[in-house]
Amino acid sequence: MALIGPGGRPVTSTPVQNGAAAAASPHIKDSGLATFAADVLEASRQVPVIVDFWAPWCGPCKQLGPSLEKAVTEANGAVKLVKVNIDENPEIAQQLRIQSIPTVYAFKDGQPVDGFMGALPDSQVAAFVAGLTKGGAGHDHGHGHGGPEHTAQVLTIGDEALAAGDIATAGQAYGHVLQDEPGHPRAVAGLATCYLKSGDIERARTTLQLVRPDGTADEAIRAVEAELKLKENPAPRGEIEVLKARLAANQADHQARFDLALALDAGGDRDGAIAELLEIVRRDRKWNDDGARKHLVTLFEAMGFADPRTVEARRKLSALLFS
Repeated sequence: MALIGPGGRPVTSTPVQNGAAAAASPHIKDSGLATFAADVLEASRQVPVIVDFWAPWCGPCKQLGPSLEKAVTEANGAVKLVKVNIDENPEIAQQLRIQSIPTVYAFKDGQPVDGFMGALPDSQVAAFVAGLTKGGAGHDHGHGHGGPEHTAQVLTIGDEALAAGDIATAGQAYGHVLQDEPGHPRAVAGLATCYLKSGDIERARTTLQLVRPDGTADEAIRAVEAELKLKENPAPRGEIEVLKARLAANQADHQARFDLALALDAGGDRDGAIAELLEIVRRDRKWNDDGARKHLVTLFEAMGFADPRTVEARRKLSALLFS
């Protein structure tokens, strides 16, 4: 797979002055295929070694590079930084399955133990470096530190990016996890959500099928399935104002109220949709073969049962059903 980077396809350009920055500190150096084993694998038996994979055409790399260099310089020898230009060293990128840049790996005792993707804020970069220096080199690296903890960290990056509306970064993070752990439920759900948010319902549906067999009942997977179901029931053509007018003329027009709930949800007002559906249950709980209650359950699944909106709405629904 080709490496992804801002601005599309990698282009030949004059190298940024990475070597100059590296020369400013004895703890920072550039490396390539010939010296990678000595610079990273062997050196990491003494102190943790951070490897920054970058390229001249990558914008975020230019933000992350100085931040990493500053944090490593301040660590004063407790950790080293090795910079690898993937344009000049595609073999290393291929061996380590680097799919997008910037990607950062940390090595201890010759093994990758941690890492992240994308440009992080200075505070998070400093925390990453500090985390490697705690307890000295080789601390706790032999207990799966590079596996579940790395996966959890990359998933968190994906979740935070998705919450911030950065679909591209989120998609890269989830894809990174799926390379290491094919079918991982949270990563499959996250990637499917990225497609859903970008309006590609078909790819979202196809992505969900990648989940491993034991993950089909995972709450994250079910939430995306529920969102897909909601998207398959498109909002009625009637405008919100038209539906409100119908309700003003007849408060018992449950179909208008149900259509209004769908239209509100499609417009991003899920709280408004929940309120209208609860009102249908309050007025006629059996209407349309329990249609309002069933749709509420789908919304609850989509939001997740721990979501405060779900908790509150379920409480109200229970009060209506058992009153």
